[in-house]
Amino acid sequence: MGLLAIIGGSGFTKLPGLVPIETLAIETPYGATSAPLIRGELGRGEVLFLPRHGTEHQIPPHCVNYRANLWALHAAGAERVIGLAAVGGITPLFAPRVLAVPDQLIDYTYGRAHTLYDGTSHRVEHIDFTEPYCEPLRQALIEAAASLDEPVVPRGTYGATQGPRLETAAEILRCEQDGCDMVGMTGMPEASLARELGLCYASLAFVVNWAAGKSGGIITMKEIEENLGLCVERVLLILKAVAARV
Repeated sequence: MGLLAIIGGSGFTKLPGLVPIETLAIETPYGATSAPLIRGELGRGEVLFLPRHGTEHQIPPHCVNYRANLWALHAAGAERVIGLAAVGGITPLFAPRVLAVPDQLIDYTYGRAHTLYDGTSHRVEHIDFTEPYCEPLRQALIEAAASLDEPVVPRGTYGATQGPRLETAAEILRCEQDGCDMVGMTGMPEASLARELGLCYASLAFVVNWAAGKSGGIITMKEIEENLGLCVERVLLILKAVAARV
């Protein structure tokens, strides 16, 4: 059975509790991955881990080599991928420190290498993306949280923006009118590339701030870092439970 892979986002350049077995530097047709992959044991399960922004959180969202990252995970034997995502909350259920498992997304990004079918493979495939996240893995996340009595919002629409700047209040209003519940910068093209590769992909999101215009004040990195710190241990517990299940 294929491995579970975890892509770490903000706050997860390392995966606390991961016991390394080997480090994998995989060459890809798309260039270098954000960092070498680590295969290791997390709780009672074996996983692959890759920090999306690099080992020092040095790669901004619009510069992440998403194609290389997903291709390398697939080549290393991953069949399921959990993308961790620090997000801003837009609608009332998605307050700071809430955990969520989104079921839909809207892509506002631009200029990113967003497909493996770029003309070099001499073929084109039009993937179905009606449901952008893999339902069995979404349910595994939701059930793992329930087994821990850890509340999560079991749905939500993720709006993927370009970054690295945060959004304006007017942009967030547009996102809300479009139906977004949360906003982040890395959800795409990560999800669609996973689908092109046949990977079962889901996201575990953690809200680290109210989005622009939703709190009555400006957004500070101090606020984001404090809320992120309060989410890390809860996210890790869910990941360990999922690793044991799948």
